[in-house]
Amino acid sequence: MKKLFSTLAVSGLFIMSTTTVNAMTMFQEGGEEASKGFTQVLKEQFIQGGAGFMGIVLLCLILGLAVAIERIIYLNMASTNTGKLKQQVEDALASGGVEAAKEVCRNTKGPVASIYYQGLDRAGESIESAEKAVVSYGGVQMGQLEKNVSWLSLFIAIAPMLGFMGTVIGMIQAFQKIAAVGNLSASLIAGDIQVALLTTVFGLITAIILQIFYNYIIAKIDSIVNDMEDSSISLIDMLVDHKK
Repeated sequence: MKKLFSTLAVSGLFIMSTTTVNAMTMFQEGGEEASKGFTQVLKEQFIQGGAGFMGIVLLCLILGLAVAIERIIYLNMASTNTGKLKQQVEDALASGGVEAAKEVCRNTKGPVASIYYQGLDRAGESIESAEKAVVSYGGVQMGQLEKNVSWLSLFIAIAPMLGFMGTVIGMIQAFQKIAAVGNLSASLIAGDIQVALLTTVFGLITAIILQIFYNYIIAKIDSIVNDMEDSSISLIDMLVDHKK
């Protein structure tokens, strides 16, 4: 255990000293390396991390972003002005009856309009039937809103775990070199440790990016679900008043 800690300490000091020397060299050479763009530096660090685990982490990022973008587009298209729709349905129900209100719902996109339509379609039977139809169809619409979101949470969990796995494998390879050579040299394992840590960094970056999109999507779903619940209550009240 002491040998392990001493190895890590020596390796850390070596990497810190190497970083300091490189920074001084860049300053002395007029900042040529500093003039590189962020994308170029990120690309170089990604290549240094190795194609194995870094490729899998990149695949998680690409698939996660694809799911996130698809969900954001779908949720934005599903969002409607519930206040305006409620007023239109109420006016149509008062002036033209159930069929006029259903026509308004047909011409409006989104889950709220669909729930209105399902409730109005059962309005001729009873209030209880309309309420059951609204509740049942509301569950179906919630399933549509949450579609593929579980995949996004899976990529968020997998990306840092793959990074940690790459780090552990890199450390194992570093200590295998020490065992083979029989000499505790920082220069011998510094490269392997740097590559190992890069996998963790990119895994965490991937998880952070996808987590931001995930939180936005969940907040958007919650907002739409709240509108659906409020609209369901308003629809039942409108049907009760219309029956009277």
